[in-house]
Amino acid sequence: MDDSSRADLVSFLKVIPPVDFCCIYGSTLHPSNHDKSTMVDYILGVSDPLQWHSENLKMNADHYATWMVLLGGAKLITEVADEIGVGVHFNPFVTWNNKMLKYGVVRMHNLVHDILNWERFYLSGRLQKPEYKGEHCQFELLL
Repeated sequence: MDDSSRADLVSFLKVIPPVDFCCIYGSTLHPSNHDKSTMVDYILGVSDPLQWHSENLKMNADHYATWMVLLGGAKLITEVADEIGVGVHFNPFVTWNNKMLKYGVVRMHNLVHDILNWERFYLSGRLQKPEYKGEHCQFELLL
């Protein structure tokens, strides 16, 4: 991936609250994929999803399903991800900079745990695809 494409993909991080980890993955990154109209996929690791979603709702409420925003906001979004789902909340079909993207927000502890232990295979499986880790995201694996 050339520097221009890389910078374009990472620039999305300027319109959302800060993250601790960012990984862009999927077929859009594959050098032989010339159909750049496909969806760009992001995994965003944050220390406190409740706080992060609260901030992001102020900045980008249109990224979320309306019913989740109206029925409980950041608290509901975080609880559904943690209690019902696999610890990740995805905002799909986000249009940004003439691209369609989706981003999943996960608690850093859960991300590291899934990568190390492969208990859910959800995130670790996604990271088996072509991926790019944003340079400016701080990510340190503490064992």
